[in-house]
Amino acid sequence: MSNSTKKNEELLNSDNNYQKFLQDIKDRLRKAQIRAALAANTELIKFYWELGSELIEKQKTFAWGEKFLEQFSNDLKQAFPEMRGFSIATLKRMRLFAQIYPDFKKGAQAVHQLPWGHIVVLIHRVRDVLTRDWYAQQTIKNGWSRSVLEMQIESGLYERQGIADNKTSNYHEHLPTAQSDLARDILKDPYNFDFLTISNEAHERDIENALVTHVMELNELAEKPIAKLSSSA
Repeated sequence: MSNSTKKNEELLNSDNNYQKFLQDIKDRLRKAQIRAALAANTELIKFYWELGSELIEKQKTFAWGEKFLEQFSNDLKQAFPEMRGFSIATLKRMRLFAQIYPDFKKGAQAVHQLPWGHIVVLIHRVRDVLTRDWYAQQTIKNGWSRSVLEMQIESGLYERQGIADNKTSNYHEHLPTAQSDLARDILKDPYNFDFLTISNEAHERDIENALVTHVMELNELAEKPIAKLSSSA
């Protein structure tokens, strides 16, 4: 590094205006990455719910037999070998997801923003509708990872929060902060990578760039804000 370059770097590092500009760009980029990941995740969860609903409908309409899911799983895995979301167990979870959330498409719901792993925990571990919705909202509000969500359910956090009147509230969309465990889970969710046909061997930075690029190409998603920034962000 030449003396002039080094001197210029030192000047910029000590320039408050430059440092504020740099920090602003870094913050905006992280938020853009989270919005992109949320958009991809929203499309994936919507697809899983729709597929689950259609599996229920088709099995009622057609006499395809007990081996239908096995055949369907094999055919999808053959057509999309890079995706891991079409095992028989996952297809059954999609079906259960559609049964548990019949009003999935009606209005904004916290579950729309949760990664698939979080949703699987909720549909298997929490039976009561209000309790399940409360945990989903708290996950978004507090940026819980999947493991933290599991721990809170096991500890009976909902039951320890006092009377029910203090626990119910209308859902308001939030953008998880870049530092939250939930944001990291969404950014690195393997189901999202598979959905976008991103290789598992891709470098982390390339993955984040691919998420942003993919969503920006979807004009409808890019033009509509995915979520409002929470006051704590």
